[in-house]
Order: sequence, then C-alpha cells, then structure tokens
Amino acid sequence: MRDNYQPQKTSVVAWLLSVTVACYVIQFVFLRWFGAGGILESLFALSVPNLKTGKVWTLLTYGALHDTSNLLHIVANLLGLYFLGRVLEPLLGSKRLFWVYAGAIIAGGMLWIATHWQGSGGMVVGASAGVAGLFVLFACFHPDQPITFLLFFFLPVTLKPKYAAFALAVIELMGFLFYEVMGAVSPFGASIAHSAHLGGMAAAWLYFRFLHNVNWQRTPAKADIQLPRWFGKKGKASEPNVQKVNVSSRDDLRAEVDRILDKINSQGFGALTAEEKRRLDEAKDLLSRR
Repeated sequence: MRDNYQPQKTSVVAWLLSVTVACYVIQFVFLRWFGAGGILESLFALSVPNLKTGKVWTLLTYGALHDTSNLLHIVANLLGLYFLGRVLEPLLGSKRLFWVYAGAIIAGGMLWIATHWQGSGGMVVGASAGVAGLFVLFACFHPDQPITFLLFFFLPVTLKPKYAAFALAVIELMGFLFYEVMGAVSPFGASIAHSAHLGGMAAAWLYFRFLHNVNWQRTPAKADIQLPRWFGKKGKASEPNVQKVNVSSRDDLRAEVDRILDKINSQGFGALTAEEKRRLDEAKDLLSRR
C-alpha cells in the first residue's frame, strides 16, 4: 500500500542473524588461525567463574557464541531464528522482538547459573534459549496452525505448534530434572543445557501471558479537583477529538496509511486501535478499486 515512500529499514531478525554469523566467524578465526579461541570464551561465554568475577554481561553475550566443533549447533539456531523471527516481527515490532529474544537468553542464563552455582558446571554458549523462547511465543500466537518439521532432516512430521511446544517443554524438563540437576550426562546430548532452554521458554510464556497486551503508552491522569457541572456552558456536548481521514484526497489517505504502517513496524500489529485497523481496511479497499 506504500507509494513513493522511503524504503523499509533492515529488520531486527536480519541484524541478529548477521551478528550471530559474524561472531561465529570470529570464533573460528581465533581458534583455527591463532589458537586463541579460549580468549573469547573467557570474556563472553557464560560460566560460574566468569559471573563470580563480575562479568555480568556474559548472561547475554553467551547467546552470540556457538560451539565451533559442531556446525549443526549454529545452523539449527540460525534456521529457528529466521523462520520464527520473520513471523513474529510483524506481530511484536522490531523493538519488542529484540527484547523478548534477549530476555529469553538472559532468563535461560540465569536458570543455568542457578543450577550449576555450587559446582564447576563448565560453560554454556549458544542462542538456543532465545530460539526456544521464540518457538513458545509462536505457539502462543498460532497454537493450531499446522507446521511441518523435518525429523532427522529427511522425515516430514506435521504437528500443531501447541503440541510441539508442550512436547519440547516436557523433554527439556525431564532432561533438566533427571540428568542436569543430578550431574549426569543427558541422553539428548552431553552439551545440551536443558536449564537454559527452560528459562528461555518460561520467559517467553510469561511475556505473552502478562506483558504482551499491556498498554505501554501512559494515559493522562484525571484531575483530583473538577469544576462543578453547573459551571460549564449549556448546550451540545463537545465531541471527542477524533482524527478523520479525508478519503477524497489520495495524498492524505496515503499519509494516514503510512503512519499506521510505521506504527505496525515499530510496535507490532497488536498495538493498533480498533479505529486504526478499520481505517487500514477501508484504505486497502479504496486503493484496490482505484
């Protein structure tokens, strides 16, 4: 519906994918060429010693690092971030998507630290907590939309997101309780951090349950002291200040549509009022007839 309008900015999903790939390349170069891969891990990977020495930023930066000896680790996270992010960004907006993704990574890191605080616990890297959070959020928005997985990369399996998210949560919970907490090696993989995945999934669900529909715009407070009714002028009550679109002018119509689309891009479709949604539908029908 845009015409003669500035090109759309690069999406936050593209930025996250670019940063993740760039960090992996830097890791690979440091490890293979200079034999100094441990430097990046000591600075940005999440571990109990790192956190005890004050490196609190590692609660977030560990999500940008990946296991350089396992290419599938980063490929799976990149695919998940791409397919889930491109669906969720129009619903959440760029800023909210970024903060939900970052919040899931931080929550996953905090649960992992709480689980391994008394022991060495090794270290954890990878964006799996953020991707798991996005998957739960996708299941919350589209619980009954069928999706197809490639099991073992060749066997197609179609499931509803709500069932897939529930199954994933059960698997992660079992791995967390029966293996990670007990200090045993998980049958799903020795390097899998079930606690981090659970933390990311829980953070995304809490966001959807309690924060997504919150009106972030402040409403003006009512005055504590009001004038008596008899003081006001009698006559026709003043109508509320409602913006009206002059549909007879194509330029005014396009300007209003651009404003609404910008709001969708920055805050997500859920931030639109009922009036703005109605205007968008009317403008779409009008422009399609011209």
